[in-house]
Amino acid sequence: MESPAVGAVLAVLASLIITANALVAIALLCLIQKTGSKGLYFVLNLAVADAVVGFTVTGLAVDKLSQPFHPPQIFCVLRMAFVTCSSAASILSLLLVAWDRHLAVRKPFHYFQLVTGLRVGVRLVGLWLVAAAIGFLPVLNPAFQIPTQEKCSFFGVFHPAYTLTVFCAGFFPALLLFIYLYCDMLKIASVHVQQIREVEQAGLAGGCPPPCPATDMKAMRTVAALIGCFSMSWLPFFVASVVQTACPACFPHKVIEDYLWLLGLGNSLLNPLLYAYRQKDVRTQLARLAAAVKRMVLLHLRNGRRLPGAGAKPLPTVSCLRLQD
Repeated sequence: MESPAVGAVLAVLASLIITANALVAIALLCLIQKTGSKGLYFVLNLAVADAVVGFTVTGLAVDKLSQPFHPPQIFCVLRMAFVTCSSAASILSLLLVAWDRHLAVRKPFHYFQLVTGLRVGVRLVGLWLVAAAIGFLPVLNPAFQIPTQEKCSFFGVFHPAYTLTVFCAGFFPALLLFIYLYCDMLKIASVHVQQIREVEQAGLAGGCPPPCPATDMKAMRTVAALIGCFSMSWLPFFVASVVQTACPACFPHKVIEDYLWLLGLGNSLLNPLLYAYRQKDVRTQLARLAAAVKRMVLLHLRNGRRLPGAGAKPLPTVSCLRLQD
């Protein structure tokens, strides 16, 4: 794939990532204002991190579409550090979302005591500090940089030792933790279902509502979808990158950067689509947002056809309060 083609794909992908995550972030802000749920801040942070991924990819798309140039070494290192930092923040945000859903399933009666505003804030700040440490490690440690490079790319500025350090110490443990959280939620949901069946068979349910396994199963399916998309998107890139450090001829840089990396970036587009599709509240807020924008556009067109005068009504503004009406 030629550079202009890669640049065009990156530009389209970045636009879709920014747009989708911005819409989901607006819907989540309205839901947080409406419900006060602290756990939604983790999902909101995921949308913000994915949107930042889109913004950082925009710069790479411009480079691909523009004439070749040779910027200073530090410029390339900083640019790829921002890309790596935002991608790490997105992956860590997925992990926090999975942990939050796991906590809600395992300890439903203590969830609101455990997930407070202060603890959520501390975890989010810690997440971005860890992501910044991962992304800007080559800036702090020049040993992880390649002194000369042909172009601004991940493998063009970062040493293979950095690749092995980040991928083996970061990605694969995160994937294993994802799988553990999902399996544990599956175990808890199975126990809940078995308990409900035993109560129903004993005829003791009466008029009391049993524990709701549907909520557990819904949370489990959402996390399973996130893990599945995360694995399919990033696993080929990470595995090929690790293998490439040991066998450079097995996976050329161009194949990894032009194909497998684009697949990994697609995860930042899949995350908001998954939440918009699987979460009814998010779908409802997006529908209300679309309806409010449609009303505003129609009123704008209607007022634009009128002659200027006192009879013209002021244009409405879109707000969360109006969306909740």
